[in-house]
Amino acid sequence: MDEQPAAGVPAADVDTRVLRYFLAVAARLSFTEAARELYVTQPSLSRQIRRLEADLGAELFERAGREVRLTAAGEALVPAARRVTGEWAAAVREVRTAAAAARDVLRLGFVATGAGPLGLRARAAFAARRPGTVLEPKRFDWGGEAEGLRRGLADVAFVWLPADLTGLHARTVATERRWVALPRAHALAARPDVGIADLGDQQLMWTRRAPKAWVDWWAVNPRPDGSEPLWGPENDNVEEMLERVAAGGAVCFAAESMTTYYTHPELVWRPVRDIEPLRIAVAWPRERTSPQVADFLAAVRECVRDPEAHA
Repeated sequence: MDEQPAAGVPAADVDTRVLRYFLAVAARLSFTEAARELYVTQPSLSRQIRRLEADLGAELFERAGREVRLTAAGEALVPAARRVTGEWAAAVREVRTAAAAARDVLRLGFVATGAGPLGLRARAAFAARRPGTVLEPKRFDWGGEAEGLRRGLADVAFVWLPADLTGLHARTVATERRWVALPRAHALAARPDVGIADLGDQQLMWTRRAPKAWVDWWAVNPRPDGSEPLWGPENDNVEEMLERVAAGGAVCFAAESMTTYYTHPELVWRPVRDIEPLRIAVAWPRERTSPQVADFLAAVRECVRDPEAHA
């Protein structure tokens, strides 16, 4: 392994990113799985961990073939690494939030169509309350809204449930039926609606970027008969997903508002009559609520109470 510092020599300052890498490997006890989650190559991840071990002067993992185990030193580092990365993440979030508030900006997080029609009305109601505030839309990829809030990349967000809401306040504000997108020439496109059983032999678009619980819920996994969906191609965002469906060979589920926000000459949308609807929450961090966030939440409440408001 890399040369370690001599006893008594202070370890070099450690990048919090490397500590996150360490925690990912420690949680999975697999360099392969951790690298996949972190979107880095396995050799690069291994080099970063070796460098961390050299800086600390201690081996953190025992590597025996494909088996990976934490050493006593690795076990000792886990709680400290969690504390350091958590404190740094909180500091970054506070700085980003304070900077946005000082510029009189509200950063609104969302995925795909966000809260659909409710979101449009809420933005109009917020503009009426705070005409001088700039509202900046912050689009996240699948399942990324809650983490965007935790990282301070947004001040408030419309979050598609299920989601990990750790560290956040959240209130469910809307529901939407789920629809399926089909290639225009698909046999099911002639029907006014479809059932989940009709889609059992259809390849389903999915993504590795979103949390597994989120993917399983959207995929209706397991299906009512206990079977798994027929997993098809992966995608990273809504545009890529719909282009793949339009090209044929796969289908995808989506929120009802996407049927009007996203149209394509080679796609048709059909409601799925027998699966639960999407629930949409408005969420914001627990630690800090700026006046801009408070006014946006008030605008959302106003629109939920009166669906015709700002229509």
